[in-house]
Amino acid sequence: MRMKINSKLTPETMRRRIGRVFELAAPKILAIEKSWNPAQGTPVFTVQGKYTSRGWTEWTQGFQFGSALLQYEATGEKRFLELGRERTVKHMATHVSHVGVHDHGFNNISTYGNLWRLMREGKIPFNQTEKDFYELALKVSGAVQASRWTSLPDGLGFIYSFNGPHSLFVDTVRSLRVLAVAHQLGHVLMGERDRKISLLHRLIQHAAATARYNIWYGTNRDAYDLRGRTSHESIFNLNDGSYRCPSSQQGYSPFSTWTRGLAWAILGFAEQLEFLQSLAPSEFAPPTSSSGRLPRRRRMKAGKEAPISSSLPGGILPCTKKQTLALFLLAAEATAEFYMENSCADGIPMWDTGAPNLHRLGDYRARNADPFNAWEPVDSSAAAIAAQGFLRLGRYLRKAGRTADGSHYWQAGLTIAARLMEDPYLSTSAGHQRLLLHSVYHRPNGWDYIAKDQRVPNGESSMWGDYHLLELALLLWRESRGGAYLTYFDAGSPI
Repeated sequence: MRMKINSKLTPETMRRRIGRVFELAAPKILAIEKSWNPAQGTPVFTVQGKYTSRGWTEWTQGFQFGSALLQYEATGEKRFLELGRERTVKHMATHVSHVGVHDHGFNNISTYGNLWRLMREGKIPFNQTEKDFYELALKVSGAVQASRWTSLPDGLGFIYSFNGPHSLFVDTVRSLRVLAVAHQLGHVLMGERDRKISLLHRLIQHAAATARYNIWYGTNRDAYDLRGRTSHESIFNLNDGSYRCPSSQQGYSPFSTWTRGLAWAILGFAEQLEFLQSLAPSEFAPPTSSSGRLPRRRRMKAGKEAPISSSLPGGILPCTKKQTLALFLLAAEATAEFYMENSCADGIPMWDTGAPNLHRLGDYRARNADPFNAWEPVDSSAAAIAAQGFLRLGRYLRKAGRTADGSHYWQAGLTIAARLMEDPYLSTSAGHQRLLLHSVYHRPNGWDYIAKDQRVPNGESSMWGDYHLLELALLLWRESRGGAYLTYFDAGSPI
């Protein structure tokens, strides 16, 4: 089955829904800031409608304060700007220099990045000192993130997860946005003997490794090779850099697809297509890896434009703009198609495509998702992330001349967004602290709250789900009014 796409939706026809999102968000953002004790750590997800924390990494704090900044842009209410800016200055510095996580793009683009964007777009008053402060934070964050590096043979490499240097997470592809901004600001990572390491080249190397190892393309790579399937984690032998096996931290198994990881891939690759398309071809010159020049025999030779095929031969690094865009598009389309094939009819996915009790739901993909079913939870946060990815991929393809394909993905994004902006996903209760209901955090660890009258988690929210619903709503809000397209990077209007 495939999700049922509503071809009649437009951002303009969704204005009422979009406005309702920000109307409901305002008191919830203020409520969490009023009640939260920073000594408790970072709020992560709700239990009975109240935010609580769960020690793993502090990867959600940027979403907490970034939500206020998105709310300010949509409504013009200065108290949200003041809240987001004050909390960013007070609490986010340690995230800029955090060497122990792969989450810089989540935390710091959502805060410093949004403030930089608001000033760049003239939505807050220009102040050179303030602008320099935001840019310095983004430069340092990008370099610190890029320094968390494992080199692989023949030019690939990756920003390793908090599990250690052997671990490549699929979600980190969306965190690459901080490397992109830092590169655009002219920054580099300085290594031993003052060697300059390109943040753009590390971005490409990491994304190429993710496309090669964390995504499948239906080429009989293993017994579970379905086009577009993703694994949360790839494991490598650090002695020789060889790939060993898939793994999963938050999904059901290494051989099924954790749908939030799938959504991160759709959005991450789509965003990077937009960013890379804006760069000059000269910026894609063959890079220097952390171990020296890449072996010529394993680089795609510039000028000959070696094709990107679905076989994805291991270790080959794209070295031209055309090759890089082709590889990223291959990954984006494969994951987008897999999502549509495996979600419910309304575009809302179950939390994992291999969850053990899915068979009890019958042909669940032929029906709209039921978050109150007795067997397996849905994940609305995956839907909010994926919806933005579909919109960005659709726009990219339409601009590239693939109008029909682009419109198809664009309408898929609108279909998912419209569903999330209504009952039972949009929280209308004044007593519930946040916005997007039926988000799942860590099903295998049992961290999600299960109400007494329920058998699986439902009815709760997550900080990343709420933030991405607001980011999705802001993108559509700007589109519905003919505003500039929302990007995290400078798309051509420097201040």
